[in-house]
Amino acid sequence: MSYSTEVRTPDRPPLRSLLFVPANRTEWLPKARAAGADAAILDLEDAVPQEAKAGARAAVVEAIARAAGDPPESMALFVRINPLDGWAGAEELRMVARQGLSGIVLPKVGCAEDVRFADRLLTWCEDQQGLPRGQLALVPLLETARALREAHDIASAAARVAYLGALTAPGGDVERAVGYRWTPEGAETLPLRSRVLLDVRAAESPHPVTGLWTRLADLDGLRAFAEQNRSLGYEGMMAIHPSHIPVINDAFSPGPEELARYARLVATVEQAQARGQGAVSFEGQMVDEAMAATARLVLERHTATH
Repeated sequence: MSYSTEVRTPDRPPLRSLLFVPANRTEWLPKARAAGADAAILDLEDAVPQEAKAGARAAVVEAIARAAGDPPESMALFVRINPLDGWAGAEELRMVARQGLSGIVLPKVGCAEDVRFADRLLTWCEDQQGLPRGQLALVPLLETARALREAHDIASAAARVAYLGALTAPGGDVERAVGYRWTPEGAETLPLRSRVLLDVRAAESPHPVTGLWTRLADLDGLRAFAEQNRSLGYEGMMAIHPSHIPVINDAFSPGPEELARYARLVATVEQAQARGQGAVSFEGQMVDEAMAATARLVLERHTATH
């Protein structure tokens, strides 16, 4: 039997905020919901000591089963599994890939073949669970220099890849791999985040997200970093603390004035088109159908949902 996923994946919602929650502390999920996180990532990898992983897996399975009964607009639930470098990793994936899960966060991705392997395993899991092929999203973490350089190939490796981007926190795998010296202003990682974003967009992988901000009390720095990422074209960020969620959500959500301006722009362009015009003057600048299409997309995503 072939486990190719040459099927149309479902439309996935944009996610402004994805909050990491240690998998051995699933009782913290209500805090993630209360903070307003669009998604929670139950972390079975770095956040759980080795001796606690078996119990954490059981707790994650229970949390996923509970999430299966939630309404569609509820907080999405992801799991960061351990690397798929042996049978233990494959068995862990089989345990958590079931109804109630939105997707898998895959650590230590080195190349596109790692993604294709995870995609085949996920397809097998979906078949075993009676889920539509492609339902579970796959979020590869680019934690090596090679993976960052091959971001386009990784994003293109499977149709289920989503929410992919460059995570450039201080310390950790990416700083060690690239060798940059992290600063709150992010000048040293700006080219990296920009290039990965372009690769992901060129691959047509939906809803790129970035991160992380680790200074828990520095909400002003977080806001500046989040707004910079939104300006680059990212649609959300991963986070490590519930206090960061409102700031991130606000940074990645257009405000009422911005939405009202988009609505006026669309109306102006459509009125001009009805008169047989293309480009038209709008509040001091020239606009046309391309700008109206962008405005419609923003209105569609945000007017009803946030």
